[in-house]
Amino acid sequence: MTMKFSERVAGIEISGIRKIFEAAGPGSINLGLGQPDFDTPQHIKDAAIKAIQEGKTGYTTNNGLPELRAAISKKFKNENGIKYHPDQLIVTAGASEALHIVMQAMLNPGDRVLCPDPGFVSYASLATIAGGKPVSVPLTKTLHIDVEAAKKLMDGATLMVINSPGNPTGAVESEESIRALVEYAADKGVTIISDEVYEHFIYGKKHVSVAQFGDNVITINATSKTYAMTGWRIGYLAASPEIIGQCLKVHQYCQACATSIAQYAAVAAYEGDQSAVKVMRDEYEARRDLIWGGLKELGFDFPKPEGAFYTFVPMKPTLTEKIIEAGVIVVPGTAFGANAPEYTRFSYATSRQNIMTALERIGNLVK
Repeated sequence: MTMKFSERVAGIEISGIRKIFEAAGPGSINLGLGQPDFDTPQHIKDAAIKAIQEGKTGYTTNNGLPELRAAISKKFKNENGIKYHPDQLIVTAGASEALHIVMQAMLNPGDRVLCPDPGFVSYASLATIAGGKPVSVPLTKTLHIDVEAAKKLMDGATLMVINSPGNPTGAVESEESIRALVEYAADKGVTIISDEVYEHFIYGKKHVSVAQFGDNVITINATSKTYAMTGWRIGYLAASPEIIGQCLKVHQYCQACATSIAQYAAVAAYEGDQSAVKVMRDEYEARRDLIWGGLKELGFDFPKPEGAFYTFVPMKPTLTEKIIEAGVIVVPGTAFGANAPEYTRFSYATSRQNIMTALERIGNLVK
């Protein structure tokens, strides 16, 4: 029997990151995973258990619990200096669903979506699934968005994705760059999607929320990285009422609502003690210094990561293969687009001991 599939979907590869994990041998050290290695703080887990015990296990409103949206609205005002009414928010199954429903609601066949390249694996694929056409935005030598190149690509584009701090680069965009991009996009009628999931993990620089500089911005965030809640699947998007109205239709039919129990946990995350976030941030910074210093000593030359928990290192693909064979899981640059085939992403969301062992194994290869 011959089956027919959507050409949009059939033409997309499974994430290159997943392929690496599946090929990993026993005893490998995982520097490939973009996931905090910390446990979810106890008060957040307790809130979820309480919700289960109190029978809060039914559907919530489509756009999310009113108390969660109120807490997120307050967070935006206090932490990001931007105003979103609770009705301008949709709580989603992680930032992944938020990105998906935005692309579905905003794109018509052939619409251009500017994506950082190298950039997070989902942007271009989700644009393609929605019938759009991803366009690579090059980065500078220091792995930041090339603002002038981005401006040249904006004519006739529908969406542009900004991800700061960035995955896979660890780069944090400056206020000047963000302001310039937002103002230029406004002139060209381009809507900006700002993916800010790593906002709390920044070292020596400052996070700038894109929506401070314009109204035609969709802000996407999640509890996943900030509170070590990746598996809880709680993200959200914030935008103008017009955009929310269209995105809500897609969310309603594909998801109905985010998990009720995880939403009650997220209320506790945003309203409770924030000290665990600083503990994680400080530990990531120490690990960043360890891996950056170690790789520099081995002769690799690359910018010191400013945020998230990744280093993006220039190296030949043959060496990357040898590193994986030597039991250190890393992700080749080809997984993140077309522009960085001779780079490799290392995640330092793992223990200092693992990082030291990995550096030792890489050292043996390089020496």
